[in-house]
Amino acid sequence: TKFCIFAALKIMTMGITTQILGLVASLAFLIMTHELGHFTFAKIFKIRVDQFYMFFNPGFSILRMKRFDGKMHFSFFSGRPPKEWDDHPESTEWGLGWLPLGGYCAINGMVDEKTKASDLSEEVHPWEFRAKPAWQRLLVISGGVLVNFLSAIIIYIAICFTWGKEYIPLEKARYGLEFSQEMKDAGFQNGDKILFIDTVKPQTLADFTNDILLEDVKTVTVERDGQEVVLNIPKTLARKVVGASKQGEPFCNYRFPFVIDSVLAETPAAAAGLQKGDSLVGVNDSTLFGFFDFKKVFMDNKSHDIDIAYYRGDSLYHTTVALDSNGTMGVAPKQPYQFFGTVQEHYNFFQSIPKGIVMGFTTLGDYVKQFKIIFTKEGATQLGSFLTIGSIFPKVWDWYRFWNMTALLGIILAFMNIIPIPGLDGGYLLFILVEMITGKKPSDKFLGIANTIGFVLLILLMVYALGLDFKRFFFK
Repeated sequence: TKFCIFAALKIMTMGITTQILGLVASLAFLIMTHELGHFTFAKIFKIRVDQFYMFFNPGFSILRMKRFDGKMHFSFFSGRPPKEWDDHPESTEWGLGWLPLGGYCAINGMVDEKTKASDLSEEVHPWEFRAKPAWQRLLVISGGVLVNFLSAIIIYIAICFTWGKEYIPLEKARYGLEFSQEMKDAGFQNGDKILFIDTVKPQTLADFTNDILLEDVKTVTVERDGQEVVLNIPKTLARKVVGASKQGEPFCNYRFPFVIDSVLAETPAAAAGLQKGDSLVGVNDSTLFGFFDFKKVFMDNKSHDIDIAYYRGDSLYHTTVALDSNGTMGVAPKQPYQFFGTVQEHYNFFQSIPKGIVMGFTTLGDYVKQFKIIFTKEGATQLGSFLTIGSIFPKVWDWYRFWNMTALLGIILAFMNIIPIPGLDGGYLLFILVEMITGKKPSDKFLGIANTIGFVLLILLMVYALGLDFKRFFFK
């Protein structure tokens, strides 16, 4: 028993550690590329960059670097840079902070969350951000968003070239789909096979779920018991589905039988004599078929003994299994792709380029469409902080999923930063565009006040999202 507990804790810790590493590595890449976008345009227009930091450094920095007198100088775990560094303001201080919640590129002469209007000298110097014409400042601010989006497209191109595209065609889902209660209330039934969304035939399950959530779907045609049935989709379905969804639980999935793929040693399933290849067909005298039907019954019988009926070959057997406190018994089921097979599409380098570009713009378009749900009562409850983002990363390192997540986060970061909220890049862009249109530049004092208000609002939003995550993960 001690060994099992130790092994379980070790596996769980390894999984969480891998997720944290994935999140931190992804954020580090995205922060670097975003801030390098600002840095590059600033240097092109001969604007000084005072500091360039990966991660925030309140109190102290893990590492500081600055080049002057022909060599690079270093400072470790310091609260402030060495005094002699102040004599070389033309050189950028590069640093690594300890708080992995972002990063920054401190551009000289720019009012932001680190620099107040009162910190700037009355004399405007030619190397300052505020001394440059509006079009140059516009490009400096746009650089981060632009590089994030281009990086995401490059990642998608690399994904297409390296792994191609693999998916289960929806038409191969011969057992149909499983649906949440909200989908059933709209007329769907477990086992329905999706034929058309309005007049379009969906290729994958993702096509169907995205259309239900993001598009104004009028009808869905399904095959049910060999007959075509047309379902009228309520306009409120997407909001109901989102409002009722739980972390990590989709509102529809492939329907497939519960066939054991492997049995973990020293688990209730092993003790009950279950083996790889056994096909479960019932629980406690109730006949069941789909994996999710069994999962629901297991969750309803946590820490209880249950009678399981299963086929081994052509023979029917029964056994008693003592479920653990999580409603599991220590088996890995066969996955949908093992029943239905997949289609693998391969692309050469030149084919990968347009495919990656399409993936980038499609991902951006889908994310923008989600905002019609986010700005609803139901959507607001689905906001998440770094805990939610981290939980999406795999518990076992997977380069394909890592780069897919990084590209997605790059798209999200680019779009979120372009929203015209003071404190974000979009807020600066808004004020610069107003200046270009009206010919009147907002005062540094006004920019400082606006950025402070925007920064406070962003902090409140982050606290709200973090509170939702704590409720999801720790107070279920």
